[in-house]
Amino acid sequence: MIFSDSPKEECGVIGIFAPNEDVARMTFFGLYALQHRGQEAAGIAVADGQVMMMHKGVGLVSHVFTSNTMAELKGHYAIGHTRYSTTGSSSLRNAQPFMIESIHGPLALAHNGNLVNSAELRQELMEQGVGFSSSSDTEVMTMMLARNGGTTWEERIKAAMKKWVGAYSLAILTRDCVYAVRDPWGFRPLCIGLLPSGGHAVASETGALQTLGCEAIRDVKPGEVVSLSNNALKVMQALPSVTPSAMCVFEHIYFARPDQTWDGINVHHVRQRLGEELAREVISGLGHGFTDKNGRGVADVVIPVPDSSVPAAIGFSHVIGIPYNDGFIKNRYVGRTFIEPTDSLRKRGVALKFNVINENVRGKRVVMIDDSIVRGNTTGPLIKLLKNAGAKEVHVAITCPPIAHPCFMGVDMGRHEDLIAHKRTIEEIREYVGADSLYYLSVDGMMKAIQRKDGFCQACFTGQYPIPVDLMSVKTGFERGTK
Repeated sequence: MIFSDSPKEECGVIGIFAPNEDVARMTFFGLYALQHRGQEAAGIAVADGQVMMMHKGVGLVSHVFTSNTMAELKGHYAIGHTRYSTTGSSSLRNAQPFMIESIHGPLALAHNGNLVNSAELRQELMEQGVGFSSSSDTEVMTMMLARNGGTTWEERIKAAMKKWVGAYSLAILTRDCVYAVRDPWGFRPLCIGLLPSGGHAVASETGALQTLGCEAIRDVKPGEVVSLSNNALKVMQALPSVTPSAMCVFEHIYFARPDQTWDGINVHHVRQRLGEELAREVISGLGHGFTDKNGRGVADVVIPVPDSSVPAAIGFSHVIGIPYNDGFIKNRYVGRTFIEPTDSLRKRGVALKFNVINENVRGKRVVMIDDSIVRGNTTGPLIKLLKNAGAKEVHVAITCPPIAHPCFMGVDMGRHEDLIAHKRTIEEIREYVGADSLYYLSVDGMMKAIQRKDGFCQACFTGQYPIPVDLMSVKTGFERGTK
């Protein structure tokens, strides 16, 4: 996305076993429902019990696949992936799934997450004579599975999981089975459902499964391996789950579609409660620019930055007593394009992606609700758009705590030096972005909205990582010695 200050999307994975169905087409529509999780590349691999075929490319799902390419993908088993780069730069060689021929038969793997020990694992494999064609940790995982001994793929997957440290939700394809695998911390979401025509599907979000008509949807548990094949659904607890779990809190704040239900919690309802908790904290603090000494809202309108902040703005408006309205109209396609704008258009920045409904903000004291401020290069231009449209004041309320630390588990937050909250106080951030006031939700308020005391990774706010990480790591670390 060219004009964005939000954390970059993760990835979306899907796997399907559907006998006598067009699994490639089903996978395509499942990926289409996961497109919001990554727009850089997409791929589908299909197996028919004997032969495996794959097609992948750079671009949106609808651009990568045509009727002709889909017609060549025949089989009963399929996995798919839509990608935003975390480990490994954005290029076709890093597109997923990864597919290889192994001594155990064909193998393909699609991965959402990031291994924190992938560089060490890669070095070990290279010392054993294994060559690599990409800079992705997903290829490392694929090569490890191909080299593992054991009489079954379940045994090989279990052996590899003992060495993998970090976030991974996987869809693995062999010639006659699809495997769903989730790391023991449960960082990334993965859910499974029963297809109406028989068979099963697994995906990063429940919305993709609902698109396919799935029923009896449940989460793949942390540390679990689920096999989808003619032998019916088979479940193996490969590794004990870590307690408490470390699910990514940003799934609820920003990444997931609002219809996603994860660990029994609906994302839309969480976002609405985030806005409600934010309003309560503003009221309890008093005098933050848009409340009077009694905590009553004295601004004129609450507007969201679309889309993830819409339910939060509704909740905020309800609690604080300031009317809600739309202020921004989002051009949903500019941020997904791979055609760079001209210099003159680039200077327009967020104006390419957002237009303001002038009549809704002119002469008004506006409270702008957003999900996060990461690098700080979008909030200021959004405020300027509102003031250029005639807003008298612009107060900013953020539905998460300040992001002061990078993520090593599959979310591109940037490095410490890239994060505006790592090097500035809230007052300094307010001055930098040009807001009349700025308020962040607290960590306690965030967890209250999620209705959990623990079980979620909060490292980007607190710096307390659930597993040891190399703070010097960068997402293109594999490539530094190869260029």
